[in-house]
Amino acid sequence: MRKRRELLRPTVEDSHAVVFPRKTWINQELSGCKFKDARHGKRIGKLLLQLSEEIGGSIPWACQDWANTKAAYRFFSNDRVSEAEILAGHFQATQERFAATTAVPVLILHDTTEFIYHRNETGTIGILHKSPNGKYRDGRLRHYTVCGISMHSSLAITTAGLPLGLTAVKFWTRDQFKGCNALKKKINPTRVPIEKKESIRWLENLKHSTALLQEGQRCVHIGDRESDIYELFCTAQASATHFLVRTCVDRLAGDGKHTIADEMEEVHVQGLHRIQVRNKKGEVSEAVLEIRYRRIRVLPPIGKQKQYPPLHLTVIHAQERGTPRGREKINWKLMTDLPITSRRDAIEKIQWYALRWKIETFHKILKSGCQAEESKLRTAERLVNLIAVLCILGWRIFWITMINRSTKEASAKLAFTRLELRLLDQLVKDKTDAKSRQKPLSAYLLKLALLGGYLARANDAPPGNMVMWRGLSRLTDIELGFMIGAQLVGN
Repeated sequence: MRKRRELLRPTVEDSHAVVFPRKTWINQELSGCKFKDARHGKRIGKLLLQLSEEIGGSIPWACQDWANTKAAYRFFSNDRVSEAEILAGHFQATQERFAATTAVPVLILHDTTEFIYHRNETGTIGILHKSPNGKYRDGRLRHYTVCGISMHSSLAITTAGLPLGLTAVKFWTRDQFKGCNALKKKINPTRVPIEKKESIRWLENLKHSTALLQEGQRCVHIGDRESDIYELFCTAQASATHFLVRTCVDRLAGDGKHTIADEMEEVHVQGLHRIQVRNKKGEVSEAVLEIRYRRIRVLPPIGKQKQYPPLHLTVIHAQERGTPRGREKINWKLMTDLPITSRRDAIEKIQWYALRWKIETFHKILKSGCQAEESKLRTAERLVNLIAVLCILGWRIFWITMINRSTKEASAKLAFTRLELRLLDQLVKDKTDAKSRQKPLSAYLLKLALLGGYLARANDAPPGNMVMWRGLSRLTDIELGFMIGAQLVGN
């Protein structure tokens, strides 16, 4: 049995929208939230502000006093508050940013992550899986239960890598865990209806994201090998949207007497593509990819051929020449419904798939930056509400990091208040030639990174998420001190 909580936009009659004027971005992300009680709207605005001022801190540390801490605990444990209501405003803001951008296409990245919590009682949260922990005397592996919450998220980004926001999120826990290998011994998993599998989350998030953005033809849904699901392909076609996934299943093709691999073996190399690859030690080397592609008639699994029709899809193989040292050989097999007629089209799709790691970066921000796994909340419901709030904060950190790389000449007022701009100018002095003109957003983001420990040397890579959230924390402390000092002087 699995407990699921779906994030659909709530429709609540006689509800109250959130208005929180101090921070413009908070008001924008929460203005679409609707709660049955207006006090909940005010509380989430205050909570998001407090957590943004103490990124990675605990709830008591962010709230500073017992009254605010107790109010936060009550909010997270309130049965009338759900993660759907918390994230509804952010979903609406994502849709508005999607409508405002001229980028075509917009990539929707899908992935699953796990939040692990060390608790003595797993019943209050749920089971993720069982991990080995030594061996018994007879040689059998000794396992222990890992307790936590699974989250499947969908993130909209432009092809330049700018995150527009989340489009769907799904949380779930398990009452009990049965390994996949044990299930395969009893039943063929391809014959089990998708509705009875956890894989249904891929289909649901795809449908929710497409419905939210309302322009499916502009979207390309991207997933790793876990998303190689035939039902997903059919769902994308029915939703009038597109997909690009890394495939791991050698399906029947053509007339059903051969497979996709048989057809791809007949395809000669149709082009080469050179890329820079970094290994685990940070060493950069060049890889030469041999590219092959073909439009193939793909058949559904044998047990579901009466339920789903054959599809004409394009298969792309990108395989590295030679054997590299110090890392695994690149061997990508991609599948998409998009037409590919040239080497340039195939390389473009490979570059789109390469952006999939950005959703893993978003999950890293939640865990390493926002410290979502360090919370001491005791139940799954409370933790899910907290993670939903942290998702908004995590997106904000990710957006500030990436907008510096994709939009160089944007206005600084897009990310900072007037006071923050004044403080950054005072804390990090400009060069002489920069004082006479209005500085763009990229200049202030560099100042923010310098506050977070970025060195800005000639050969340094662009500032990452860690220095950005350090800079944000330090800027917030300085801003608070400035405001308190101004009040003391005024009195």
